[in-house]
Amino acid sequence: MKLFEVTDKPGKQEFYRVAKELYRNDGNWVCPLDADIEDVFNPAGNILFKDGEAIRWVLKDVEGRLLGRVAAFYNRGKAAKTEQPTGGLGFFECVNDNQAAFILFDACREWLKAKGMEAMDGPITFGENLTYWGLLIKGFTQPVYGMPYNFPYYRELFDAYGFKTYFEQFSYEADLAKPFPERQVKFSMHLKEKFRLEHFDFSKKEKYLNDICTVYNAVWADFHEDYTPLDYSEIEKIMKKAKAIINQEFIWFVYDQDRPVALVVVFPDVNQVLKKLGNGKLNLPNIIKFLWYKNTGTITRARQLLTAVVPDYQRSGVTGVLFLTMVDSLKKHGIKYLDMSWVGDYNVTVNKIYRLLDIPVVKTHATLRYMFDPAKEVKRFTNVHTSKHDRLAGQAGGF
Repeated sequence: MKLFEVTDKPGKQEFYRVAKELYRNDGNWVCPLDADIEDVFNPAGNILFKDGEAIRWVLKDVEGRLLGRVAAFYNRGKAAKTEQPTGGLGFFECVNDNQAAFILFDACREWLKAKGMEAMDGPITFGENLTYWGLLIKGFTQPVYGMPYNFPYYRELFDAYGFKTYFEQFSYEADLAKPFPERQVKFSMHLKEKFRLEHFDFSKKEKYLNDICTVYNAVWADFHEDYTPLDYSEIEKIMKKAKAIINQEFIWFVYDQDRPVALVVVFPDVNQVLKKLGNGKLNLPNIIKFLWYKNTGTITRARQLLTAVVPDYQRSGVTGVLFLTMVDSLKKHGIKYLDMSWVGDYNVTVNKIYRLLDIPVVKTHATLRYMFDPAKEVKRFTNVHTSKHDRLAGQAGGF
């Protein structure tokens, strides 16, 4: 076996071919767009490169057949805020072979160690945790847009190397045909008169993107001591890139007077369309197919990427108002199922709410950590040390 660093266009093509060949006969896998993943490794578009680096490899056998791939990355600012400087490992794909997997893991470990890191988390991405984050360990069905999928044996490969669970991430799925508790609906609708609700509008994008930053930063600065504030330019890039798939009526804001106090961001599950394209390319024929499928009722599922309520409104009942308004809009546009992914196992409040509402967990992912010094223990992330309020925030939220 031999490892090759990805440094040119042919290398990038092989990097994407690894997954396409491995999952060729897997009916659940959805091929991500090559361009979406490539954006992660573009220094011009990824702000983490300003104080960090990334590297990619592919692994081949002696006859040149592709066996696996992996990427490693770090950002000095983020690494400095952890107990030990920690880098990342991501986009891992591999045949079911410990030796092959260990070659890929070793490459990441040695490269990160040379950059001053003392641990690595994986599989994660070099960016926000909304996409390409976590190892699927339960619920091996077709993923929603942005959520990673992998073979069940990947867990064995990570465990055998010595990775430990840092935290788990739960994905809930609501069947929108089922009614929500009547008492909660009445209470939320009664509160609706106290607030103003607006959905996103690209013609006023500057206002709404600033409001996203305001709410998001208020929540996560309170939630994580090491939080790096979300910048307007970052969210602008995300929304510009996603404009082709965004439905403006799937993104809602709650205002108390003119103050933004809560928001929910939902994307249509375009994986239902990408599954029909199959090759991860958005060439002209696939663009035409994409638009046709997108606009002809193919998408019946949506993914709730983010719900956030500023700390002093987390007991106001505003989350129920927001959630029900958003659900009504989804149903109006033919959405039958809402995937709420993901909620960390440390987010006690949101997990309790969803389970009380009898919304089932359909998938579980795990973020794993590997300590370079075997004498050091991986401590599970709990967020207890920074918890100041009940948490109605995260990649998903609810009543």
